[in-house]
Amino acid sequence: MRGAILYARRDIRVEQREDPAIEQPTDAVIRVAATCVCGSDLWPYRGIEPVDGPAPMGHEYAGIVEEVGRDVRTIKLGQFVIGSFFASDNTCEICRAGYQSSCVHREPIGSIGTQAELARIPLADGTLVATPEVPSEDLVPSLLAASDVLGTGWFGAAAADVQPGKVVAVVGDGAVGLLAVLAASHLGAERIIAMSRHEPRHKLALEFGATDIVTERGDDGVAAIKELTGGLGAHSVIEAVGTQESMMQAIRSARPGGHIGYVGVAHDVELPGQELFFSHVHLHGGPAPVRRFLPELIELICTRAIDPGQVFDLTLPLDQAAEGYRAMDERRAIKTLLRP
Repeated sequence: MRGAILYARRDIRVEQREDPAIEQPTDAVIRVAATCVCGSDLWPYRGIEPVDGPAPMGHEYAGIVEEVGRDVRTIKLGQFVIGSFFASDNTCEICRAGYQSSCVHREPIGSIGTQAELARIPLADGTLVATPEVPSEDLVPSLLAASDVLGTGWFGAAAADVQPGKVVAVVGDGAVGLLAVLAASHLGAERIIAMSRHEPRHKLALEFGATDIVTERGDDGVAAIKELTGGLGAHSVIEAVGTQESMMQAIRSARPGGHIGYVGVAHDVELPGQELFFSHVHLHGGPAPVRRFLPELIELICTRAIDPGQVFDLTLPLDQAAEGYRAMDERRAIKTLLRP
């Protein structure tokens, strides 16, 4: 099969890889209908995270089941399925509490690499969720979004305790931030403030439900949020970047008693203890337990209640994955969908 491999900083190649096979009786093999480049893929691509030799890339996927192990009971051949970036058994105590991305048997899908024609999915019964029927082609981008960025935005909103009638601020205007706006809108937030300096993304944020756009960042961005909220700050803040500046911007934009849902992959973030102590804010986040939300998200997508696939503003064949990475790295694209 063909698959994307990262060799070194900004060196993505699509090459022949060995076809995946069933390794454990709980595995499934899917033919990937669509995959994509994630913002978190840009960290190793840019050299911010080390690359240890040629590494298969990709952890978002949707496709058709081609093979299942002998112990797979609920996932069937021919089903169209979506799964999370962590495989989980969905039966352990942690999974039952709704934190499948910390499953005691979790396996990272990123090490398998789903920017490819085929993918082996461990713990198939616990990881994969099937659509009611094979979806029409126009629904595939939205179902792919559910694999990570939509589920992550949804978790950000849940972790930030977004509720009807409340004020929400979203720090970050990548795919996760934009879909956090969509999640907050669906959950009934009265006011949603999207923090974005990039005008092409403002339109999508507004379409997803943002009521205000704040272009400032850092302390100026915090001041703008305070001005819009009578000096108090937002009830809920979703942090979707993962830097020191974005995390402090999120914490300082929340009112006392407010909630911050942080879902940006953290890099060199250090929190000042005394400021945090006196802020009276709640912090909750981490790698999103996407599996918790997948059944609901799939239903919302298949009934066309939401259209998260709009975050894919560039679609390329898998063989042009390198251009997809470049476009996102240079901010010419919000998110690149790859068709194997």
